[in-house]
Amino acid sequence: MLEQYIQEFSQYLVIERNASPHTCRNYLRDLREFAAFVHDSGVIQNASVTSLESFAIRAYLAHVAKKNKRSSQARKLSCLRSFFRFLVRRRIIEHNPARSIKMPRTERPLPRYLTVDQMFALLDSVPAETLEQCRDKAILEVLYSTGIRVSELVRMNRETTDPDAGMLRVTGKGRKERIVPLGTPARARLKEYLSRSSAQATRGADLLGTPVFLNRFGGRLTERSIARIVDKYMLRCGMHHRISPHALRHSCATHMLNAGADIRTIQELLGHRSLSTTQKYTHLNIDHLMEVYDRAHPRCR
Repeated sequence: MLEQYIQEFSQYLVIERNASPHTCRNYLRDLREFAAFVHDSGVIQNASVTSLESFAIRAYLAHVAKKNKRSSQARKLSCLRSFFRFLVRRRIIEHNPARSIKMPRTERPLPRYLTVDQMFALLDSVPAETLEQCRDKAILEVLYSTGIRVSELVRMNRETTDPDAGMLRVTGKGRKERIVPLGTPARARLKEYLSRSSAQATRGADLLGTPVFLNRFGGRLTERSIARIVDKYMLRCGMHHRISPHALRHSCATHMLNAGADIRTIQELLGHRSLSTTQKYTHLNIDHLMEVYDRAHPRCR
């Protein structure tokens, strides 16, 4: 019964919201799980979506709380809020039954990041002799220099990439474009890779354009491939703890904040819509501040 509205909502996410495939996939999975729950439990009367009330959503959240973390519960409630807000705008229902339900409190773990010395060791561990090594070095330099997401890196196209300009145009969440500065070492490595791979590039063109970073078959690199590259060079430079490529983004933001960059600048650089998302880095900065204070102040002990 809800499937018809779920399909309409799916089209809305893609066409009007410009949501990423990852967001669409998660939202649709959560909505179908909710639809299965209300069908099996019989909380919808007369098979009508208009009979859904907040108690049905509370019952669903109580059900998923048995097997999901609070962060997952919060995502599912956020999904339902968006879905019912969509139905209200389409005048299918009169009010949003999920609006009055409070979001569960979630702990925000501090992001994992590398120290400056560890980051430099990782970058220096990559030779640039073969084309593949040249690509890997350019990838790591660009991720650390710009703080862009891995999804933004793999979507980069040659048509819109000019290292000489010292800036990169990237497409972030919601297909929003932003301009990020490119440091001198990253600029040099990217320019070198673009030059050495130019003959191979035309074969890698797809619906999105001609990709910047290519795999061994000439196609666009995937996010999983980037993760394998990071793992490879983390082991090569002697760091055996595993990190995700996202840690390079966290490292960029953390090192800038510790060096005195203001949080608004970091928000623009990372492409965060809300300042509260960027504020998690202030905790790291306070830890750094206390460490320096304890080491330097004569009366700290």
